[in-house]
Amino acid sequence: MYQTGDLILYGGTGVCRVTDIISKKTGRAEPERMYYVLAPLYQTGTITTPVDNTKVFTRPVITKDEAMDLIDQIPNIRAEAYHNQNLQQLENHYRTEMEEHDCLSLLRLTMSTYQKKVERERKKLKFGAVDRRYMERAEDLLYGELAVALGIARENVQDFIAQRLQTIAAVE
Repeated sequence: MYQTGDLILYGGTGVCRVTDIISKKTGRAEPERMYYVLAPLYQTGTITTPVDNTKVFTRPVITKDEAMDLIDQIPNIRAEAYHNQNLQQLENHYRTEMEEHDCLSLLRLTMSTYQKKVERERKKLKFGAVDRRYMERAEDLLYGELAVALGIARENVQDFIAQRLQTIAAVE
């Protein structure tokens, strides 16, 4: 069970802070249940979800060491664009990657869709809406979690990664 103040990943919402843990009844015949009150860090609003909710994925935010290890892996990750003319299959592929709910999957998805974007632009072709939507969503979730883990602003994550990779390249 998470505690008040914990930062967690909540499904597709991204990083949330547990602001309260409350108990309430939802109906006369229902027993009291415990609920987390969550405040998304990068969205407005509040989420109230049962503590025992198994429908929405939750996990603690990665640590700073885990974030640094992930960034250090980037030069060794092979980004291959996924091509499929069938938009439903393309969407299913991206959705499956997103449902992994881990930073490495989000990083691979971000890198592969970016690779696809570069390929399309080089050929003077339009980058697809499905590709763009999933690239932006994966990047948003990844950068949000990395920002929290690294203790930096989300808008500084891309520069942080670039600087870190330059440092690694200079050492090698």
